[in-house]
Amino acid sequence: MTTALIVDDEPKLINYLVVKLAKLWPELDVVGTAENGLEAVTLAQKLKPDIVFLDIKMPGLNGLAVAEMLPKHSKIVFVTAFDQYAADAFEQSAVDYLLKPVGEERLTKTIQRLKQKEPVAKADLVALVKTLTSPKVSFLQWLRVGLGDITELVPIQDVVYFKADLKYIDVVTQNKTYLLRQSLSDLESQLDPDVFWRINRGCIVRVDQIAKAKRDFRGRYDITLHDQDQTLRASQPFGYLFKKS
Repeated sequence: MTTALIVDDEPKLINYLVVKLAKLWPELDVVGTAENGLEAVTLAQKLKPDIVFLDIKMPGLNGLAVAEMLPKHSKIVFVTAFDQYAADAFEQSAVDYLLKPVGEERLTKTIQRLKQKEPVAKADLVALVKTLTSPKVSFLQWLRVGLGDITELVPIQDVVYFKADLKYIDVVTQNKTYLLRQSLSDLESQLDPDVFWRINRGCIVRVDQIAKAKRDFRGRYDITLHDQDQTLRASQPFGYLFKKS
């Protein structure tokens, strides 16, 4: 007989799953339940269940940590409260999951999966869930620029390049140059590195504004921008950005 362990810090959800599993999969034997990670590890090592329904977000030892300590043969069904985007990613990756609040239709589909397919390798499964559930990095979208009593909001997508100028940064757009009182290093940490490249100690350029780069005999690159008369120079340490693959 197939055995299962249910782990969740919500007793109501545990009871719900016990009842629904008895209805939808009467051959399944729920051999234990746990309301925290430490209890789950202890029970799993003792009972060695075939399947573990495992909540991801729990106080203390979370579901990801528990997953790495489960018996090798145990299949894992992650129980998540994450948004539909994460759920779609789980679905595409063929990972077994239940999205809170757990619906009977989704539970039925999960049961069918558990009966028919081989589980995803545990290491791959944990790595995938960590990726899907890790906090999303939020990059700068707007700049507050100006001097004195006047502040202007500049969309980050309007910026062509940033250039350090003493205590300020010149924020250059297609139509205007603004002043920003901030260090270039602090600003760089807030920018998407796939969108903006630092090309020398004092300049960061928006990648899609680069028309071409010409290398000189010292390994530096002269950068020509779209719709800009000015040429920027990438110093030798940053030349790797423009080398052909």
